Amino acid sequence: MKKQIIISIFSVAAILVGAAVLFGFSNDEVKYPEGYRNWTHVKTLILEKGHPLYDAFGGIHHIYANKTALEGYKAGNKFKDGSVIVFDLLETVSADNAVAEGNRKVVGVMEKNSKKYRDTGGWGFEAFKGDTRERVVKNMEGDCFSCHLSQKDKDYVFSEYRK
Repeated sequence: MKKQIIISIFSVAAILVGAAVLFGFSNDEVKYPEGYRNWTHVKTLILEKGHPLYDAFGGIHHIYANKTALEGYKAGNKFKDGSVIVFDLLETVSADNAVAEGNRKVVGVMEKNSKKYRDTGGWGFEAFKGDTRERVVKNMEGDCFSCHLSQKDKDYVFSEYRK
């Protein structure tokens, strides 16, 4: 009886593992950063028309860091595993000589895990469309890391902490 139960448990486990492999389930996905607007605001940047990245990233950029990432910023862009950086991109609305936030375009996320994301400098990348949880990144390496590669000396992070 015990032997049949053990065999059944192993069989179910093998089926679940096989299904995960077959259907591509993975724990490599970067999670949506719940509550990120309560993290430390690192900086804001506005990309205007004429900037080479305007078509893809034009608008107001707010950068947020969780506690671990904030320590990494303060250490001169030396980030430990567990660091999460959020790039909140919003449209710009210009009126009456003022620039204000419009609709959210994307929430970009970088998550540091040097074992999980070995091929992309230790960082996992994801972007969520607007105010949804719809994933935008199809290929971390090509869609994100290829640009961040230019920032290798800063642990692949463009932004810096201003003291």
